[in-house]
Amino acid sequence: MSEVLAGVGSALWLGILTSISPCPLASNIAAVSYVGRRVGAPHRVLLAGVAYSLGRALTYVLVGWLVVTSILSVPGVSFFLQQRMNQILGPLLVLIGFGILGRLPLRLPATRFGERLRERVAGHGVLGASALGALFALSFCPVSAGLFFGGLIPLAMGANSRLVLPAVYGLGTGLPVALIAVLIAFGAGGVARTFHALTGFERIARTLTGVIFIGAGGYLILTHLLGVSI
Repeated sequence: MSEVLAGVGSALWLGILTSISPCPLASNIAAVSYVGRRVGAPHRVLLAGVAYSLGRALTYVLVGWLVVTSILSVPGVSFFLQQRMNQILGPLLVLIGFGILGRLPLRLPATRFGERLRERVAGHGVLGASALGALFALSFCPVSAGLFFGGLIPLAMGANSRLVLPAVYGLGTGLPVALIAVLIAFGAGGVARTFHALTGFERIARTLTGVIFIGAGGYLILTHLLGVSI
């Protein structure tokens, strides 16, 4: 039971941290603000923000489910991971930890969605907001990609969780966006303060998470690769 709760808590935390990382946070605020200007009334702004959040969260769930299911559905790969998961996870966590801390020059191909596509999607109101959330979810930056592919996916594979942990992660990514939607709908003045607060919190949280990743990876390397008893 404690392992299940730890897995759920970790997936939720990774999702929240993904959503408030600098690149996704800026795009979330921009997207919700943009859609909000198109739909008008405060209650519709809130509804559009929730729809955007759900679209983004469900995309992470779908991608997570596809990746984990594809890997675990191959018998040879699944057996190998069951036998070697901790040995692989150790170095991977160390690399991801340094990447989260910005100590590795991680670069991803830039993914940009054209102005015409954004206007076309956003112009469909609430439904368009959910589609816009899905599009932005697929635009991974190095930190969010590291948290998703290097954090959630190994966690889900280790727990043999094709749907639950990706769903919890998706929920975590949606919570900060829902808060942003509330602020935009009922008081734009709070957005700037919340942005600065989340940015400061994210910097501390990302540092702690990176250190934890490195520490956990180092522990797995010592115990499962080097055979050191701790």
